[in-house]
Amino acid sequence: MNPLPQRRIIIRRSSRQIELYDGNQLLGCYPCAVGKSSTPTPLGNYAVATKVMNPGGAFGTRWLGLSLPDYGIHGTNKPASIGTQASLGCIRMHNHHVEALYDQVGAGTPVIITE
Repeated sequence: MNPLPQRRIIIRRSSRQIELYDGNQLLGCYPCAVGKSSTPTPLGNYAVATKVMNPGGAFGTRWLGLSLPDYGIHGTNKPASIGTQASLGCIRMHNHHVEALYDQVGAGTPVIITE
């Protein structure tokens, strides 16, 4: 019996892109903002730890908290920042994109942050 494909999120800091995979199939690719050079988004292997709808304020309409405390993937009230190095280390997405991602992943989904 073959194991079921596993969804995973890959965040590419240098190209400021988020990719969602199911096994080897790319399900979606979204632009994002990453941390400023003084507060870079940390590289490494993490997982979605929490999901919050409508956290408000700077976090936009969705929050996907990582297993790394105080870091997450979230919407934004500053859409012009998408595609830049702008955050304190979190990963920002357009609200409509983070809503689509939020609906496709669950707690425990691997999140790989690479250069």
